[in-house]
Amino acid sequence: MNFTELPDDPEDPEHSPSERQAAATRSTWVSVGVNLILTITQVTVGVVAKSQGLIADGIHSLSDLVADFVVLLASHHSKKDADVDHPYGHQRFETAASLALGTLLLVVGLGMLWSAARKLEAPETVQTVHVVALWVAGGALVAKELLFRYMLSIAKRVKSSMLVANAWHARSDAASSLVVGIGIVGNLAGYPILDPIAALIVGFMVTRMGWGFSWDALHDLMDRAVDETEVQAICQTLLQTPGVSGVHDVRTRKMGDLIVVDAHIEVDATISVEAGHDIAVEARQRVMQRHRVLNLMTHIDPWRRPDLDHAISTLPAPR
Repeated sequence: MNFTELPDDPEDPEHSPSERQAAATRSTWVSVGVNLILTITQVTVGVVAKSQGLIADGIHSLSDLVADFVVLLASHHSKKDADVDHPYGHQRFETAASLALGTLLLVVGLGMLWSAARKLEAPETVQTVHVVALWVAGGALVAKELLFRYMLSIAKRVKSSMLVANAWHARSDAASSLVVGIGIVGNLAGYPILDPIAALIVGFMVTRMGWGFSWDALHDLMDRAVDETEVQAICQTLLQTPGVSGVHDVRTRKMGDLIVVDAHIEVDATISVEAGHDIAVEARQRVMQRHRVLNLMTHIDPWRRPDLDHAISTLPAPR
């Protein structure tokens, strides 16, 4: 999930906080509706059709439903304005939500692994499933794949890592439904053990994805820098500002889906302090307009032309 692959359009109104909030709410409520229907259908049919794989898939859909409400809560809180206790705003609420989503997936995945392992220890207890389970698994696969594509398109448009995490959560459900479908086919073909094996694979997929999301969110909470490509793009914008002769010591840290930047800019040493300040203000405005930067703190360093320095050094010393 690398946002540097996405076009950086500072004029796109959907990058504004209000548009991002609206997109998050709209897509998440769609996900709530889909996952509610899938959870009820999969668990009910799984119990009736005696398919552990379908039940595991239904529990996965239930975790999606819980995750959707976490996203709605985080989206609501992250849009709050900065205050005395949070001078940089509440954007990291989204990162915390991504961590919660990852932890949820991790716990659910480990539970699936444990349940499937118990079944595999006693293969004689595995029953032949009813064919209706296969139709439900197929329908769930189509629904989850369509939901994934819908949510990911919105997440990319508004550049929200939290929505990307939720979209890929839906994709993990689509992949798990495919595995469950294969397990049910194998069960119906005379290999009953394939149904709990499918549940085991689903548990592994969910656990792996939960670990990945949790690990990434944890690093972001520890002020991880953005990738080098985005840093270079910010440096280029600074260098294109009239009056900026050089840029160095650029440091970044993620604040939710936004970035906080510290940079040293070099300006002509012979200009006034006021002129140097105006250049710094212009540089800050350009960066915040063209990149997903929450704030840019600049330090001004004096710069002299090399030929001027040489000329000064060759002047005779005063008597």
